[in-house]
Amino acid sequence: MIKMTEYAQRRKQLMKHLGTQGLVIIPAAPMANRSNDTFYPYRQHSDFYYLTGFAEPEAVLVLAPKRAAGEFVLFCRPRERAKEQWEGLRTGQDGARKKFGANQALPIADLAKHLPDLLEGREHIHCTLGVNKDFDEILLQAVKQIRGKIRSGLQSPVSFVDITPSIHEMRLCKSPAEIALIRKAIDISTHAHLRAMQLCKPGIYEYQLEAELLHEFYRQGARYPSYTSIVGSGANSCILHYVDNDQKINHRDLVLIDAGAEYQMYAADLTRTFPANGKFSAEQRAIYEIVLASQLAAIKTIKPGIAWPVMQQAIVKVITEGLLDVGLLKGNLKKLLETQAYLPFYMHKSGHWLGLDVHDMGRYKVQGKWRTLRPGMVFTVEPGIYISADIPHVPKRWHNIGIRIEDDVVVTKTGCEVLSKNLPKTVADIEAVMAG
Repeated sequence: MIKMTEYAQRRKQLMKHLGTQGLVIIPAAPMANRSNDTFYPYRQHSDFYYLTGFAEPEAVLVLAPKRAAGEFVLFCRPRERAKEQWEGLRTGQDGARKKFGANQALPIADLAKHLPDLLEGREHIHCTLGVNKDFDEILLQAVKQIRGKIRSGLQSPVSFVDITPSIHEMRLCKSPAEIALIRKAIDISTHAHLRAMQLCKPGIYEYQLEAELLHEFYRQGARYPSYTSIVGSGANSCILHYVDNDQKINHRDLVLIDAGAEYQMYAADLTRTFPANGKFSAEQRAIYEIVLASQLAAIKTIKPGIAWPVMQQAIVKVITEGLLDVGLLKGNLKKLLETQAYLPFYMHKSGHWLGLDVHDMGRYKVQGKWRTLRPGMVFTVEPGIYISADIPHVPKRWHNIGIRIEDDVVVTKTGCEVLSKNLPKTVADIEAVMAG
């Protein structure tokens, strides 16, 4: 669990970075309608949560540096017994102050009334325009109201500034508390993947394995997956973001599972590929060993100071060499790398940031240059080879072999730690899990 003192430190860091002439204002995520009068389970906007730890809808965060009445203002729903009877307890204004450290807490219904006073005298509004239309209208009306009074000496904001780059830069390097939550999400996900491997057998349906994943997530306290689980067998293993999960698993199929739990808002993201019948065929094994070797080569490069593309370079070199060795590519290695001949088989990048979002925020390039790694950065390493049956001139024995191996790593002071190291990934270990 992340302490409220850490959220407070984040707010102070952000205000220090932005200066005293601005005001930060961020709305909570809106409820998402599922159908008619039912809604999807609520999930707070990650940036809002990063700064507050507050998980309820209908809320707005305001940070006003050097404000005499308090810098942290939280608008939220009031306590209402009748509504709480139907929907559950609310934090309310007293709870916002006592539990979440708000200097001032006001009813969300009063936002439009109080916003002009908060904006007065501020030159810059740091916000997320374009994300929530209803909120944007309230904010623009408040600015318009102040501008209508400039003859009386009121100072109106002169600019709107996108706040997201500043928050996302802060989110890029994880604190020890954040890493602990990611570890927990990974641990739960590891148990879920093992359960799916052990219960897989030819003749069951992909959605049955998805159900086993969700069972383990929920059983261990992760109420939601961090993204829609991918359970692709046979030809479906070659579809990168396959989520239909509705096909029967056949005896000779490979099964690719890309699934991760979300624990206290933090994501895991793991992929393993295994044979439905418990034994890799010669062709499946050959491709699997190439993918694994490429992943291990990429992980070996990870340390502070290396540029982001170094991992991808290691992966494509090993994959190209491997495809050349098994005859799926022909020609000179240097030329094949220059022409990116691997692209029909491996068409994505080495990985992505991981944290509050499964594809976590943070730029990969800064001022036109690739970012270099720093301790505390958490990301995935996920090479793959996908031999779709529609790739020209590929012998049939290789068809529908789709393999991805994905682990989550954190950069340390001297290298990296594979946070998901407890999930088996060698051929021998996977076959042993399935046999056991």
